[in-house]
Amino acid sequence: MTFNVFLQYILPHRFLSRIVYWATRWTFTPWKNWLIGTIVRNYDVNMSEAAQPDALSYQHFNAFFTRKLRPDARAADADPLALLCPADGRISQSGAIVDGRIFQAKGQDYSAAELLGDEASAQPYRDGSFVTVYLSPRDYHRVHMPMKGTLRETVHVPGRIFSVAPFAVEAIPRLFARNERLVCHFDGEHGPFVVVMVGAILVSSVATVWDGLVIPPYASSIRRKSFEGQNITLDRFAEMARFNMGSTVIMLLPAGMAALDALQPLQHVLVGQRIGHRSPG
Repeated sequence: MTFNVFLQYILPHRFLSRIVYWATRWTFTPWKNWLIGTIVRNYDVNMSEAAQPDALSYQHFNAFFTRKLRPDARAADADPLALLCPADGRISQSGAIVDGRIFQAKGQDYSAAELLGDEASAQPYRDGSFVTVYLSPRDYHRVHMPMKGTLRETVHVPGRIFSVAPFAVEAIPRLFARNERLVCHFDGEHGPFVVVMVGAILVSSVATVWDGLVIPPYASSIRRKSFEGQNITLDRFAEMARFNMGSTVIMLLPAGMAALDALQPLQHVLVGQRIGHRSPG
């Protein structure tokens, strides 16, 4: 076990994340300008894509981190049957869910039931497919719909807040099924699908367009919220959520809903680009 991995087990995840939550919302100009400037320089952030390209004009670091893009900076694939990438970032893994298990990295896997919080919810995806997208600090941090869907339920699953950087994904067993996360269940035009917002150390805050800030507070037990009958329908490519700081998005599809493209680990992807093709019926 490397020292970096060892630290993941002993650090006070939630305590550190609470500190970062408030630090990234502090409006003290020298502080927020230093934080923003450090990220822009170290991660080569492309501010020309932002609706407000002046990085230091943002009220605080989190406003910069969750910045809107220009309307022409991203576009949905023109094919209405194209399965859209839900986030900017890099492909962590993608492919088939085999007997209910999802590949993580280098011999590591975890079950869909663990990820979603119960066995029944995982049944439609037992032999389906998945895409995992890792967002780095340089990326756009709003998550968009891969296809049109009506929100049925969210499930806030408590857990650790390990790093989701590649070194941790390769070393920590069942990492995505152990981290705090928000599971979003949708009903699509041809079946259900799931988008999971996975928290990470220092960056575990999640907000949705329908409920605002959901994480924090952190959960001590599974929290389910039904949206049945509320008719919250989001169009293909519409914004659905954001990370206040970055992390990982996992999408699960049932068997037969779509055929994934040949996505490669570490492949750079953008919101709205085609990552697969949905079945027409």
